[in-house]
Amino acid sequence: MIESASAERIKVGSLYLAEDAPYRDTCMGRVSDTGIKKEVIMRQIKGWYFAPENNQLAHGDDRKIKIGKSHHVKGKIIPCQNGLHLSVRPLDALKYASGPIVYKVIGYNVIVPHGDPVDKYACSRREYVSGDIDVSDCLRKFARLCALDVVHLWDPSNIVILYLKTGKEDIRQAARAAAWAAWDAAATWDVATRTAAWAARAAAWDAAAAWDAAINKQNKRLQKMLNYRINKKRYGD
Repeated sequence: MIESASAERIKVGSLYLAEDAPYRDTCMGRVSDTGIKKEVIMRQIKGWYFAPENNQLAHGDDRKIKIGKSHHVKGKIIPCQNGLHLSVRPLDALKYASGPIVYKVIGYNVIVPHGDPVDKYACSRREYVSGDIDVSDCLRKFARLCALDVVHLWDPSNIVILYLKTGKEDIRQAARAAAWAAWDAAATWDVATRTAAWAARAAAWDAAAAWDAAINKQNKRLQKMLNYRINKKRYGD
């Protein structure tokens, strides 16, 4: 259930938004087409968050992150300026990841959506429910699978195809040298972000429906992979 602080509400997607002021996209510096302030008081929202390897909040905050802990921020909640972020879809969370440590989180109190369509939320409180796992290897595999989805649309060398199919560490360097510049960061977790985005664009360049299908497929794949790792840690093999 979603509650609004205002009696005058308008439904946008699955959210009821307060119709009380223009909304300014703080990242792009533009007033949204709806002219509605995208701010809503909600009970809670569940989502995903990727933390840096030191398991501390970024931007000089430096508070330690751990399961069962909650963080709070004061002041007006504005996406990209002030707030604790999460994304409902793990693929969206990956776009804003500061590192490879995955968490399932819950946002509380003031929750402000960002983007059209919404790709993240800024919250005044965020609780860390499960995870605390370095999923670098999982993200590399995800990137390889996304690239294989569209391997027919480009002309990779045999060594690149072999690496995409097997993930063998002993050929990764050779495969990276032979691949496009987009693969230059293949040894790091953020290759998943680059490759997933490239794969979606290549697979659905001119068709919005195909684009959505490609993105949804990738998100389901990533969510399944991450849930497996989290459940394995929680319940064992």
